[in-house]
Amino acid sequence: MCERGSVGAGAGAGAGAGRRAAAARRRAAAATGLAVALGALLLLLVLLSYAAEWPLLGALRAARSSVPDDVACYAPDDFPSAEAGALDDDAAALRPTESSIFFHETTCGAAGAAGAVRLTARQACAVESAAVLHPHRTVYVLVMAGGGGARSRNVSQWSAAARALLAYPNVRVARVAIARFVRGTPLHAWFAAGALVGSRWPRSHASDVLRFLTLWRFGGTYLDLDVVVTRPLDGLRNFAGAESATDLGSSVLGFARDALGRRVAAECLRELRDDFDGNDWSHNGPGVITRVLQRLCDASQVSDMTPERCAGFRVLPPSAFFPVPWPQWRRYFQEQGAALTMAAINGSYVIHVWNRMSAAAIVSLHSEQPYAQVARQFCPRVAQSAGAYF
Repeated sequence: MCERGSVGAGAGAGAGAGRRAAAARRRAAAATGLAVALGALLLLLVLLSYAAEWPLLGALRAARSSVPDDVACYAPDDFPSAEAGALDDDAAALRPTESSIFFHETTCGAAGAAGAVRLTARQACAVESAAVLHPHRTVYVLVMAGGGGARSRNVSQWSAAARALLAYPNVRVARVAIARFVRGTPLHAWFAAGALVGSRWPRSHASDVLRFLTLWRFGGTYLDLDVVVTRPLDGLRNFAGAESATDLGSSVLGFARDALGRRVAAECLRELRDDFDGNDWSHNGPGVITRVLQRLCDASQVSDMTPERCAGFRVLPPSAFFPVPWPQWRRYFQEQGAALTMAAINGSYVIHVWNRMSAAAIVSLHSEQPYAQVARQFCPRVAQSAGAYF
Protein backbone atom coordinates (compact mmCIF):
# COMPACT_ATOMS: atom_id res chain seq x y z
CA MET A 1 0.00 0.00 0.00
CA CYS A 2 2.80 2.28 0.93
CA GLU A 3 4.59 1.70 -2.37
CA ARG A 4 1.40 2.22 -4.38
CA GLY A 5 0.78 5.43 -2.43
CA SER A 6 4.25 6.73 -3.23
CA VAL A 7 3.84 6.01 -6.91
CA GLY A 8 0.39 7.70 -6.91
CA ALA A 9 1.78 10.74 -5.15
CA GLY A 10 4.56 11.05 -7.70
CA ALA A 11 2.10 10.77 -10.56
CA GLY A 12 -0.16 13.40 -8.95
CA ALA A 13 2.75 15.74 -8.49
CA GLY A 14 3.70 15.33 -12.14
CA ALA A 15 0.15 16.02 -13.27
CA GLY A 16 -0.01 19.12 -11.06
CA ALA A 17 3.23 20.41 -12.52
CA GLY A 18 1.82 19.89 -16.00
CA ARG A 19 -1.31 21.81 -15.18
CA ARG A 20 0.70 24.67 -13.74
CA ALA A 21 2.86 24.78 -16.83
CA ALA A 22 -0.22 24.81 -19.07
CA ALA A 23 -1.75 27.60 -17.01
CA ALA A 24 1.46 29.57 -17.28
CA ARG A 25 1.46 29.13 -21.05
CA ARG A 26 -2.15 30.32 -21.21
CA ARG A 27 -1.32 33.39 -19.12
CA ALA A 28 1.64 34.16 -21.33
CA ALA A 29 -0.52 33.80 -24.43
CA ALA A 30 -3.18 36.06 -22.92
CA ALA A 31 -0.58 38.66 -22.02
CA THR A 32 0.82 38.52 -25.53
CA GLY A 33 -2.67 38.89 -26.99
CA LEU A 34 -3.40 41.85 -24.73
CA ALA A 35 -0.14 43.50 -25.69
CA VAL A 36 -0.93 43.01 -29.37
CA ALA A 37 -4.44 44.43 -28.89
CA LEU A 38 -3.12 47.45 -27.00
CA GLY A 39 -0.50 48.02 -29.65
CA ALA A 40 -3.13 47.86 -32.37
CA LEU A 41 -5.33 50.29 -30.44
CA LEU A 42 -2.44 52.70 -29.97
CA LEU A 43 -1.61 52.50 -33.67
CA LEU A 44 -5.25 53.18 -34.53
CA LEU A 45 -5.33 56.23 -32.25
CA VAL A 46 -2.13 57.56 -33.82
CA LEU A 47 -3.53 57.09 -37.32
CA LEU A 48 -6.80 58.77 -36.37
CA SER A 49 -4.94 61.64 -34.79
CA TYR A 50 -2.86 62.21 -37.90
CA ALA A 51 -6.01 61.95 -39.98
CA ALA A 52 -7.38 64.80 -37.86
CA GLU A 53 -4.22 66.78 -38.78
CA TRP A 54 -3.06 67.16 -35.20
CA PRO A 55 -2.55 64.43 -32.59
CA LEU A 56 -3.89 66.50 -29.69
CA LEU A 57 -7.00 67.36 -31.65
CA GLY A 58 -7.64 63.68 -32.24
CA ALA A 59 -7.22 62.90 -28.55
CA LEU A 60 -9.60 65.66 -27.55
CA ARG A 61 -12.17 64.51 -30.05
CA ALA A 62 -11.87 60.96 -28.74
CA ALA A 63 -12.44 62.22 -25.20
CA ARG A 64 -15.35 64.38 -26.29
CA SER A 65 -17.04 61.38 -27.90
CA SER A 66 -17.60 59.99 -24.41
CA VAL A 67 -19.96 62.88 -23.61
CA PRO A 68 -23.63 61.81 -23.92
CA ASP A 69 -25.35 63.14 -27.03
CA ASP A 70 -27.86 65.22 -25.08
CA VAL A 71 -25.08 67.29 -23.50
CA ALA A 72 -22.44 66.99 -26.22
CA CYS A 73 -22.82 70.62 -27.28
CA TYR A 74 -21.93 71.75 -23.74
CA ALA A 75 -18.56 69.96 -23.81
CA PRO A 76 -15.53 72.19 -23.10
CA ASP A 77 -14.03 71.54 -26.55
CA ASP A 78 -11.11 73.91 -27.12
CA PHE A 79 -10.96 72.85 -30.76
CA PRO A 80 -14.48 73.15 -32.20
CA SER A 81 -15.33 70.96 -35.16
CA ALA A 82 -15.56 72.13 -38.74
CA GLU A 83 -19.29 72.56 -38.18
CA ALA A 84 -18.73 75.06 -35.39
CA GLY A 85 -16.20 76.89 -37.56
CA ALA A 86 -18.78 77.16 -40.31
CA LEU A 87 -21.04 78.96 -37.88
CA ASP A 88 -18.67 81.88 -37.49
CA ASP A 89 -20.68 83.79 -40.08
CA ASP A 90 -23.72 83.62 -37.80
CA ALA A 91 -21.84 84.62 -34.66
CA ALA A 92 -19.96 87.40 -36.45
CA ALA A 93 -23.18 88.71 -37.96
CA LEU A 94 -24.69 89.50 -34.58
CA ARG A 95 -24.83 93.25 -34.10
CA PRO A 96 -26.98 93.57 -31.00
CA THR A 97 -27.55 96.74 -29.05
CA GLU A 98 -28.99 97.24 -25.60
CA SER A 99 -32.42 97.47 -27.23
CA SER A 100 -32.12 93.90 -28.53
CA ILE A 101 -34.24 91.07 -27.15
CA PHE A 102 -32.77 87.59 -26.73
CA PHE A 103 -34.17 84.08 -26.50
CA HIS A 104 -32.12 80.88 -26.15
CA GLU A 105 -32.96 77.32 -27.14
CA THR A 106 -30.33 75.27 -25.32
CA THR A 107 -31.33 71.75 -26.35
CA CYS A 108 -28.35 70.16 -28.08
CA GLY A 109 -30.59 68.53 -30.69
CA ALA A 110 -32.81 71.56 -31.28
CA ALA A 111 -31.30 72.05 -34.72
CA GLY A 112 -32.37 68.60 -35.91
CA ALA A 113 -30.42 66.02 -37.88
CA ALA A 114 -29.94 68.35 -40.85
CA GLY A 115 -29.23 71.47 -38.83
CA ALA A 116 -32.75 72.82 -39.35
CA VAL A 117 -34.25 75.06 -36.67
CA ARG A 118 -36.97 73.18 -34.81
CA LEU A 119 -38.76 75.43 -32.35
CA THR A 120 -42.03 74.22 -30.88
CA ALA A 121 -45.18 76.24 -31.41
CA ARG A 122 -45.09 77.52 -27.83
CA GLN A 123 -41.45 78.57 -28.15
CA ALA A 124 -42.12 80.33 -31.43
CA CYS A 125 -45.14 82.04 -29.88
CA ALA A 126 -42.87 83.65 -27.30
CA VAL A 127 -40.61 84.96 -30.06
CA GLU A 128 -43.48 86.21 -32.23
CA SER A 129 -45.10 88.04 -29.33
CA ALA A 130 -41.85 89.91 -28.67
CA ALA A 131 -41.45 90.75 -32.36
CA VAL A 132 -45.05 91.95 -32.75
CA LEU A 133 -44.88 94.30 -29.78
CA HIS A 134 -41.37 95.58 -30.57
CA PRO A 135 -41.26 96.15 -34.35
CA HIS A 136 -38.28 98.51 -34.05
CA ARG A 137 -36.20 96.19 -31.86
CA THR A 138 -34.24 93.17 -33.09
CA VAL A 139 -35.30 89.85 -31.58
CA TYR A 140 -32.53 87.24 -31.56
CA VAL A 141 -33.14 83.51 -31.18
CA LEU A 142 -29.86 81.80 -30.32
CA VAL A 143 -29.86 78.02 -30.76
CA MET A 144 -27.08 75.64 -29.82
CA ALA A 145 -24.45 74.69 -32.39
CA GLY A 146 -23.09 71.17 -32.24
CA GLY A 147 -24.75 67.79 -32.27
CA GLY A 148 -26.99 68.69 -35.18
CA GLY A 149 -24.99 68.22 -38.34
CA ALA A 150 -24.29 70.96 -40.84
CA ARG A 151 -26.46 74.04 -40.64
CA SER A 152 -29.39 74.03 -43.05
CA ARG A 153 -30.27 77.20 -44.93
CA ASN A 154 -33.19 75.34 -46.51
CA VAL A 155 -36.05 76.73 -44.44
CA SER A 156 -38.38 74.02 -45.74
CA GLN A 157 -36.62 71.77 -43.21
CA TRP A 158 -37.43 74.09 -40.32
CA SER A 159 -40.43 73.39 -38.12
CA ALA A 160 -43.66 75.08 -39.24
CA ALA A 161 -43.60 77.24 -36.12
CA ALA A 162 -40.05 78.40 -36.83
CA ARG A 163 -40.93 79.18 -40.45
CA ALA A 164 -43.80 81.38 -39.28
CA LEU A 165 -41.24 83.69 -37.67
CA LEU A 166 -39.66 84.46 -41.05
CA ALA A 167 -42.52 86.87 -41.71
CA TYR A 168 -40.96 89.27 -39.20
CA PRO A 169 -37.96 91.25 -40.48
CA ASN A 170 -36.85 92.01 -36.92
CA VAL A 171 -36.38 88.32 -35.98
CA ARG A 172 -32.89 86.86 -36.35
CA VAL A 173 -32.06 83.20 -35.76
CA ALA A 174 -28.40 82.36 -35.10
CA ARG A 175 -26.56 79.30 -33.92
CA VAL A 176 -23.95 79.74 -31.21
CA ALA A 177 -21.19 77.37 -30.14
CA ILE A 178 -21.08 77.74 -26.37
CA ALA A 179 -17.37 76.80 -26.20
CA ARG A 180 -16.63 79.83 -28.36
CA PHE A 181 -19.22 82.06 -26.71
CA VAL A 182 -17.54 81.78 -23.29
CA ARG A 183 -14.04 82.55 -24.55
CA GLY A 184 -12.59 85.73 -23.14
CA THR A 185 -15.25 85.93 -20.44
CA PRO A 186 -15.00 85.44 -16.67
CA LEU A 187 -16.57 81.99 -17.16
CA HIS A 188 -13.97 80.62 -19.57
CA ALA A 189 -11.90 78.65 -17.05
CA TRP A 190 -15.01 77.51 -15.18
CA PHE A 191 -16.55 76.16 -18.39
CA ALA A 192 -13.30 74.54 -19.52
CA ALA A 193 -13.25 72.57 -16.26
CA GLY A 194 -16.44 70.79 -17.38
CA ALA A 195 -18.80 72.12 -14.72
CA LEU A 196 -21.72 72.42 -17.13
CA VAL A 197 -21.42 68.91 -18.57
CA GLY A 198 -21.28 67.52 -15.04
CA SER A 199 -24.46 69.30 -13.96
CA ARG A 200 -27.52 67.29 -12.99
CA TRP A 201 -29.59 69.78 -15.02
CA PRO A 202 -27.29 70.65 -17.94
CA ARG A 203 -29.93 72.06 -20.29
CA SER A 204 -31.47 74.35 -17.67
CA HIS A 205 -28.10 75.41 -16.36
CA ALA A 206 -26.83 76.06 -19.90
CA SER A 207 -29.77 78.43 -20.27
CA ASP A 208 -28.85 80.12 -16.99
CA VAL A 209 -25.24 80.55 -18.11
CA LEU A 210 -26.10 81.81 -21.59
CA ARG A 211 -28.63 84.40 -20.45
CA PHE A 212 -26.15 86.07 -18.11
CA LEU A 213 -23.30 85.75 -20.62
CA THR A 214 -25.41 87.28 -23.39
CA LEU A 215 -26.40 90.25 -21.25
CA TRP A 216 -22.79 90.64 -20.10
CA ARG A 217 -21.58 90.67 -23.71
CA PHE A 218 -24.25 92.79 -25.36
CA GLY A 219 -26.70 94.21 -22.85
CA GLY A 220 -30.38 94.10 -23.75
CA THR A 221 -33.37 92.08 -22.61
CA TYR A 222 -33.53 88.33 -22.06
CA LEU A 223 -36.76 86.30 -22.14
CA ASP A 224 -37.46 82.62 -21.52
CA LEU A 225 -39.12 80.64 -24.31
CA ASP A 226 -42.11 79.72 -22.14
CA VAL A 227 -43.47 83.25 -21.94
CA VAL A 228 -45.81 85.39 -24.00
CA VAL A 229 -45.16 89.12 -24.17
CA THR A 230 -48.43 91.00 -23.71
CA ARG A 231 -47.20 94.57 -23.30
CA PRO A 232 -44.22 96.46 -24.77
CA LEU A 233 -41.11 96.39 -22.62
CA ASP A 234 -39.97 99.78 -23.91
CA GLY A 235 -38.81 102.04 -21.12
CA LEU A 236 -37.45 99.19 -18.99
CA ARG A 237 -33.65 99.15 -18.88
CA ASN A 238 -31.99 97.71 -15.79
CA PHE A 239 -34.66 95.48 -14.31
CA ALA A 240 -35.77 92.10 -13.01
CA GLY A 241 -39.05 90.78 -11.69
CA ALA A 242 -40.08 89.37 -8.33
CA GLU A 243 -41.60 85.89 -8.20
CA SER A 244 -42.41 86.08 -4.49
CA ALA A 245 -41.68 88.09 -1.36
CA THR A 246 -38.23 86.49 -1.09
CA ASP A 247 -37.16 85.50 -4.61
CA LEU A 248 -36.56 87.16 -7.94
CA GLY A 249 -37.12 85.42 -11.25
CA SER A 250 -34.61 85.13 -14.07
CA SER A 251 -37.13 84.50 -16.87
CA VAL A 252 -37.22 88.20 -17.78
CA LEU A 253 -34.11 90.32 -17.30
CA GLY A 254 -32.82 93.60 -18.67
CA PHE A 255 -29.28 94.95 -18.33
CA ALA A 256 -28.32 98.18 -20.07
CA ARG A 257 -24.82 98.94 -21.34
CA ASP A 258 -24.40 101.68 -18.76
CA ALA A 259 -22.31 101.44 -15.59
CA LEU A 260 -25.14 99.94 -13.55
CA GLY A 261 -26.01 97.30 -16.12
CA ARG A 262 -22.36 96.34 -16.57
CA ARG A 263 -21.92 96.11 -12.81
CA VAL A 264 -24.91 93.81 -12.32
CA ALA A 265 -23.96 91.64 -15.31
CA ALA A 266 -20.41 91.23 -14.02
CA GLU A 267 -21.65 90.36 -10.54
CA CYS A 268 -23.96 87.71 -12.01
CA LEU A 269 -21.05 86.05 -13.82
CA ARG A 270 -18.93 86.10 -10.69
CA GLU A 271 -21.77 84.58 -8.71
CA LEU A 272 -22.18 81.81 -11.29
CA ARG A 273 -18.47 81.09 -11.38
CA ASP A 274 -17.90 81.09 -7.64
CA ASP A 275 -21.14 79.53 -6.37
CA PHE A 276 -22.38 77.25 -9.17
CA ASP A 277 -24.33 74.23 -7.91
CA GLY A 278 -25.01 71.59 -10.54
CA ASN A 279 -27.32 69.66 -8.21
CA ASP A 280 -29.77 72.51 -7.59
CA TRP A 281 -32.14 73.38 -10.44
CA SER A 282 -32.90 76.99 -9.44
CA HIS A 283 -29.65 77.95 -7.70
CA ASN A 284 -27.93 79.21 -10.85
CA GLY A 285 -30.77 81.20 -12.43
CA PRO A 286 -33.26 82.82 -10.07
CA GLY A 287 -30.79 82.24 -7.25
CA VAL A 288 -28.04 84.22 -8.97
CA ILE A 289 -30.05 87.37 -9.64
CA THR A 290 -31.63 87.17 -6.17
CA ARG A 291 -28.29 86.97 -4.37
CA VAL A 292 -26.69 89.67 -6.53
CA LEU A 293 -29.57 92.08 -5.90
CA GLN A 294 -29.60 91.30 -2.19
CA ARG A 295 -26.01 92.50 -2.05
CA LEU A 296 -26.49 95.45 -4.38
CA CYS A 297 -29.57 96.67 -2.51
CA ASP A 298 -28.39 95.57 0.94
CA ALA A 299 -31.82 93.97 1.39
CA SER A 300 -32.98 90.42 2.07
CA GLN A 301 -36.65 91.04 1.29
CA VAL A 302 -37.83 91.82 -2.23
CA SER A 303 -40.13 94.53 -0.90
CA ASP A 304 -37.05 96.44 0.25
CA MET A 305 -35.42 96.34 -3.21
CA THR A 306 -36.41 99.82 -4.30
CA PRO A 307 -34.60 101.81 -7.00
CA GLU A 308 -33.32 104.11 -4.25
CA ARG A 309 -31.67 101.23 -2.40
CA CYS A 310 -30.58 99.43 -5.59
CA ALA A 311 -28.62 102.24 -7.29
CA GLY A 312 -31.45 102.71 -9.78
CA PHE A 313 -32.02 99.04 -10.63
CA ARG A 314 -35.75 98.23 -10.78
CA VAL A 315 -37.36 95.16 -9.28
CA LEU A 316 -40.88 94.89 -10.65
CA PRO A 317 -43.69 93.20 -8.67
CA PRO A 318 -44.88 89.65 -9.47
CA SER A 319 -47.81 91.05 -11.44
CA ALA A 320 -45.38 92.35 -14.09
CA PHE A 321 -43.98 89.02 -15.29
CA PHE A 322 -45.47 86.31 -13.07
CA PRO A 323 -49.15 87.25 -12.62
CA VAL A 324 -50.04 83.59 -12.14
CA PRO A 325 -47.56 81.98 -9.71
CA TRP A 326 -46.12 78.58 -10.53
CA PRO A 327 -48.25 76.58 -8.04
CA GLN A 328 -51.30 77.83 -9.98
CA TRP A 329 -49.95 77.18 -13.49
CA ARG A 330 -53.04 75.14 -14.47
CA ARG A 331 -55.07 78.35 -14.58
CA TYR A 332 -53.60 79.12 -18.01
CA PHE A 333 -55.04 75.85 -19.33
CA GLN A 334 -58.50 75.87 -17.72
CA GLU A 335 -61.60 77.37 -19.31
CA GLN A 336 -63.29 77.35 -15.93
CA GLY A 337 -62.26 80.58 -14.23
CA ALA A 338 -60.76 81.92 -17.47
CA ALA A 339 -62.28 85.37 -16.95
CA LEU A 340 -60.56 85.71 -13.58
CA THR A 341 -57.24 84.61 -15.05
CA MET A 342 -57.53 87.05 -17.94
CA ALA A 343 -58.28 89.81 -15.44
CA ALA A 344 -55.22 88.82 -13.41
CA ILE A 345 -52.90 89.12 -16.40
CA ASN A 346 -54.38 92.38 -17.64
CA GLY A 347 -51.64 94.98 -17.42
CA SER A 348 -48.79 92.46 -17.17
CA TYR A 349 -45.80 92.83 -19.45
CA VAL A 350 -45.33 89.08 -19.78
CA ILE A 351 -47.06 85.88 -18.77
CA HIS A 352 -44.93 82.91 -17.79
CA VAL A 353 -46.63 79.56 -18.43
CA TRP A 354 -44.17 77.46 -16.39
CA ASN A 355 -43.16 74.92 -19.03
CA ARG A 356 -41.40 72.72 -16.50
CA MET A 357 -44.81 71.84 -15.10
CA SER A 358 -47.09 72.54 -18.05
CA ALA A 359 -45.28 71.00 -21.04
CA ALA A 360 -47.75 68.10 -21.33
CA ALA A 361 -50.88 70.23 -20.90
CA ILE A 362 -52.97 70.52 -24.07
CA VAL A 363 -54.14 73.83 -25.48
CA SER A 364 -57.01 73.93 -27.94
CA LEU A 365 -56.52 77.09 -29.96
CA HIS A 366 -60.26 77.37 -30.59
CA SER A 367 -61.06 77.25 -26.88
CA GLU A 368 -61.36 79.95 -24.24
CA GLN A 369 -58.37 78.66 -22.28
CA PRO A 370 -56.41 81.74 -21.21
CA TYR A 371 -53.25 80.53 -22.97
CA ALA A 372 -55.25 80.05 -26.19
CA GLN A 373 -56.75 83.53 -25.94
CA VAL A 374 -53.33 85.09 -25.42
CA ALA A 375 -51.78 83.09 -28.28
CA ARG A 376 -54.48 84.10 -30.76
CA GLN A 377 -53.89 87.75 -29.92
CA PHE A 378 -50.12 88.00 -29.53
CA CYS A 379 -48.70 85.24 -31.77
CA PRO A 380 -51.30 84.93 -34.54
CA ARG A 381 -49.02 83.55 -37.26
CA VAL A 382 -47.62 80.80 -35.06
CA ALA A 383 -51.09 79.97 -33.76
CA GLN A 384 -52.34 79.64 -37.33
CA SER A 385 -49.41 77.40 -38.27
CA ALA A 386 -50.05 75.16 -35.26
CA GLY A 387 -53.51 74.07 -36.38
CA ALA A 388 -56.09 73.08 -33.78
CA TYR A 389 -53.76 72.39 -30.87
CA PHE A 390 -50.85 74.27 -29.39
